[in-house]
Amino acid sequence: MLELKNVSVSYGSIHALRGIDMVAQAGRITAVLGANGAGKSSLLRAIAGIAPISDGDLIYRSASLKQYPAHRRARMGISFAMEGRRLFRHMAVEENLLLAWSFGPRRTPFAQAVAMVYDAFPILGERRAAKAGMLSGGQQQMLILSSVTIREPDLMLLDEPSLGLAPIIVSQIFDFITGYAKARETAVVLAEQMAVMALRVADYGYVLRGGQVVMHGASSDLVKADIVSKLSAAYL
Repeated sequence: MLELKNVSVSYGSIHALRGIDMVAQAGRITAVLGANGAGKSSLLRAIAGIAPISDGDLIYRSASLKQYPAHRRARMGISFAMEGRRLFRHMAVEENLLLAWSFGPRRTPFAQAVAMVYDAFPILGERRAAKAGMLSGGQQQMLILSSVTIREPDLMLLDEPSLGLAPIIVSQIFDFITGYAKARETAVVLAEQMAVMALRVADYGYVLRGGQVVMHGASSDLVKADIVSKLSAAYL
């Protein structure tokens, strides 16, 4: 679904990413792990088209993404949930979902698509007329995920979906991500500081440090690595 070849991203004289090689496959979750400042968000922004790459290439469905701006990538089936629960807080839940759906491929009529969202997260259906800013943190994260999945993406980019949430909500969110990826054959790139929890749901992982990949492998192997244990300890 996605391949990064020697991708670098710079912000002026600051090198956020250096020579990243990575693969994300359909129906599988790829975890991107690292401490704050490791380059996780820059990696997702580069894929989404928000951060321009200074070197390398991004191959999506066997074609280069470099020529396409962010809004074109969204219509090509790439959905990005940025860190920080970025919602239209003064708009209702269903208005947020309608806006998100309108920027996707629109493979399913909105009424049917939103019904599937409410089936997955019934609390959103109950609060469909409530302003997004009035939702709890967990409900806002559910709305973020719903805004991503209502587009029926082929590639889903998730930046720190566990941030600031209670463990029981994190488990619910991760269970939803896993089920969605497998059921829809969606490729998921999951950037997380909660390394061990991310690896429990991921199939493969990459560990970033200083904008470079310092380790990668199957999740079952990475979870045993010292560097992952240190990441998790630092987060806690």
